Amino acid sequence: MAKNIRVGITHGDFNGIGYEVILKALAEEGITDLFTPVVFADWRLIDHARKSLNIEIQGLQRVSNASEARDGAINIVDLRLADTTLEPGKPTKASGQGAIIALEKAVEAVEAGDIDVIVTAPINKAAVQSDSFHFPGHTEYLEAKAGNDFHAQMILFDDRMRVALVTTHLPVSKISEAITKEKVVDAITRLNATLRQDFGCDGPKIAVLSLNPHCGDDGLLGSEEQDVIIPAIEEANQRKCLAFGPYAADGFFGSGAYADFDGIVAMYHDQGLAPFKALSGDDGVNFTAGLPFVRTSPDHGTAYDIAWQGVADPASMRTAIYKAIDIVRTRRNHQHASRNPLRKARADKPADNRNDKTIDLSKEEL
Repeated sequence: MAKNIRVGITHGDFNGIGYEVILKALAEEGITDLFTPVVFADWRLIDHARKSLNIEIQGLQRVSNASEARDGAINIVDLRLADTTLEPGKPTKASGQGAIIALEKAVEAVEAGDIDVIVTAPINKAAVQSDSFHFPGHTEYLEAKAGNDFHAQMILFDDRMRVALVTTHLPVSKISEAITKEKVVDAITRLNATLRQDFGCDGPKIAVLSLNPHCGDDGLLGSEEQDVIIPAIEEANQRKCLAFGPYAADGFFGSGAYADFDGIVAMYHDQGLAPFKALSGDDGVNFTAGLPFVRTSPDHGTAYDIAWQGVADPASMRTAIYKAIDIVRTRRNHQHASRNPLRKARADKPADNRNDKTIDLSKEEL
């Protein structure tokens, strides 16, 4: 029997809805038949959440390390946090530090092969800042941990669309200067690669959005389309990417044109993510592409306004878990199919019984 995929789940900011949505998502009957949960959390907070929020969940197992996790159980890697003072609805130093400890443990576990994927509950970007952590969020931290050979790309997706960004967490006043031909080409080509590798798209079609209203109206409302975006699309096409556009964002989403494409490249954060979240509802997932491991998260935040009230909806967390499993399976299948065993077999084959002659495989009888 094949071993279950081990899904590492971090508790996020414990003053938010992380514990509630995690436990509710894992309370589903038969969940451990589908995968093996490995939750990086504090056992005391798990117990408190289960009791105070009246969540009926079976099969919890407390372990000290992800390597001790077993199939058939909901494994809780007990972080034993120094400070678990709960202040629901409020980011604190303790909740920020707790979030980072969980994230660090999960990365160690995936690098060691003790888990297969990481699913992160939401954090507060201000609360996690410290002398040892100075990243804007999960994506930047995970890219740094992966090393210089890997470049992370944030993609939000559901069953209807996949949205990637040229710029991410930037002030609006700095967006235009940050959009260069090189960055647009990079966003297109990397999205093309992940659509093939992680989503199983054959010859993916990618829509590229404009920066300015009405695509700049031939330069009247801005020249970025003519000077940067169109040349970037042309270069991406030369690199064998099927990229189209630019498209004005309002008409593109309003007309439903997104349904005709496998992926979308938006120029900035709210241009792509505001319409995506409005259309996806609870089905949206945040995926960090381009890493040596799979990481997803719900597309919502800490939801401090409803934290520890028992009303949080676990749908997005559940979807993030299932989509992470889908992606890792698709990636493994792609990697297996992309191998060239014939080339390796020929390289390993002794040359003497071939009389050192080149074999034309097209003429061989197979």
